[in-house]
Amino acid sequence: MAVRVGVLGATGAVGQRLIQLLDPHPEFEIAALTASESSAGKTYRQAAKWRVDSPIPEAVADTTVTATEPGEVPNDVDLLFSSLPSSVGAAVEAPFCEEGYIVSSNSSNGRMDDDVPLVIPEVNADHLDLLEVQRDERGWDGAMVKNPNCSTITFVPTLAALAEFGLEKVHVATLQAVSGAGYDGVSSMEIIDNAIPYIGSEEDKLETESRKLLGEFDGAELSHNEMDVAASCNRIPTIDGHLENVWVETEDDLTAADAAEAMESYPSLDLRSSPDPLIHVFEEPDRPQPRMDRTLGDGMAIAAGGLRESAFGLQYNCLAHNTIRGAAGASVLNGELLLENGYL
Repeated sequence: MAVRVGVLGATGAVGQRLIQLLDPHPEFEIAALTASESSAGKTYRQAAKWRVDSPIPEAVADTTVTATEPGEVPNDVDLLFSSLPSSVGAAVEAPFCEEGYIVSSNSSNGRMDDDVPLVIPEVNADHLDLLEVQRDERGWDGAMVKNPNCSTITFVPTLAALAEFGLEKVHVATLQAVSGAGYDGVSSMEIIDNAIPYIGSEEDKLETESRKLLGEFDGAELSHNEMDVAASCNRIPTIDGHLENVWVETEDDLTAADAAEAMESYPSLDLRSSPDPLIHVFEEPDRPQPRMDRTLGDGMAIAAGGLRESAFGLQYNCLAHNTIRGAAGASVLNGELLLENGYL
């Protein structure tokens, strides 16, 4: 039988992507949709201004949206996917866990908490066992796992592929799509014919989340990777797909050919949403490009290209679809990992 799931924040941009991905999913059945008080009581069709590039699924269109409170979600829902704004997530996700729900969350609140696993399944699936520490420390029957920021997810799998060479310093400059800011995040007058060289708190997320993701879990506590990471984040007028320029300095010698081989051979997982290959490496010097390559692997693959040796170590570009691999798809993949590991 399929696991009954709910979506917290179902009417927003990531919530809509979650529904698009979950509606045909053979392992999950959508059984609850929540949103703000202004949407509660309406059908999903009425509450959501549907903007995803496929029709609204008929199976959920007439589902009644409820308030985002534990008492409004049926007890037989086993897993909640959260796409709430971080301020709302900070207030309501823990009460859901206290009531016994397991939450796979895209919200940024709590990502860096010592007892919260921050997971990209192909990179650090073993960190999921931090849930046992979390339950012991917080006394929860439920649990909470987070996926990283959309820009972090884009370059960390490529770093994981290069970790065998000894990561020392990483510099990354991002060119991020407007969908990452949500429907109302950047006005057309701000972004058309323009680029904005600042995204609030984004640089800190890349610099800290990457070190946590590539850290070591010994069964009791997590130690962060000691590499140095510096980020510069820019908003550009593409709709979907975060493109990033990366410079990596390693302890061991690393050629472009070595890096390409390491990325191409980096393993995927036997989970429905994990693409094979995980990292697609282009030989063409002008790839990857957002419009051309963001849907590789149904939007779940990482694209890399432009690998070359420079005065600052290895240099390359990478790309991921920010609302699929970088957000909704990442949460779904973490849900699949939870199921695979017996937490559901």
